[in-house]
Amino acid sequence: MCTVCGCGEGETRIEGHDHEHEHGHANMHDHDHAHHHSHDHHHYGEGPAHAHAPGMSQSRMVQIEQDILGKNNEYAAANRRYFNAHGVLALNLVSSPGSGKTTLLTRTIDDLKGELKLSVIEGDQQTANDAERIRATGVKAVQINTGKGCHLDGHMVGHALESLQPDDGSVLFIENVGNLVCPAAFDLGEAHKVAILSVTEGEDKPVKYPDMFHAADLMLLNKTDLLPYLDFDVQKCIDYARRVNPGIRVLQLSARSGEGMASWYQWIRATRQVALIERPDLAASA
Repeated sequence: MCTVCGCGEGETRIEGHDHEHEHGHANMHDHDHAHHHSHDHHHYGEGPAHAHAPGMSQSRMVQIEQDILGKNNEYAAANRRYFNAHGVLALNLVSSPGSGKTTLLTRTIDDLKGELKLSVIEGDQQTANDAERIRATGVKAVQINTGKGCHLDGHMVGHALESLQPDDGSVLFIENVGNLVCPAAFDLGEAHKVAILSVTEGEDKPVKYPDMFHAADLMLLNKTDLLPYLDFDVQKCIDYARRVNPGIRVLQLSARSGEGMASWYQWIRATRQVALIERPDLAASA
């Protein structure tokens, strides 16, 4: 799995930082070279690591994964302390590619920027296209390019915060790399993961990728304006999501038509108020 593959090591670039970011993944080639590469006993998904890497034992994979996630959690905890101290509501937006995540985000910013202080951390493997789309709305954004990496981690976000400096009492959207697998395992210090699922993707995505939907507090079912043209069972999709996460909240909307967006905005407002409970001094100015 991603946590032991060494993906993107040393290739991440963050706007505002001149150096490459060390991704923090252990390289999968760091193993006992005396191993005889007889893999008859290795099978994908079997063993305690639930993954397979040639030449690496299951116990070694488990140890590497624990080390990586443990270190990530330290960075995430530091980010969370920063967010709490500054009354920042951080939302980690996760989805597969093509879900309409960036379109949803730009419409959200256009509709709320006159009411709330907003900023964005953009995660993509390459290009700054999405960050440029965000900055075109007048909201500040920092781009993280992960290279071969398939998700953001707590260390990357911490560096991005140094450049971004979100306003006290603001809402920070973290648009993760398009991937329904690896971002589920990495805490960024966010208050909530928000999973965005398009009706063009198939209603069984929550049971195909249960870790992501189990980790999310909210699922946004996007592109509902296309439902008349698709064979998509909305209720079955919601049932699947609640099978893996009984407490998940589901909102149906279309970033293109605007249908249902008001409920999403109300959720943001209410959740932000919770983030400000411990900082009443920021509530009036935010």
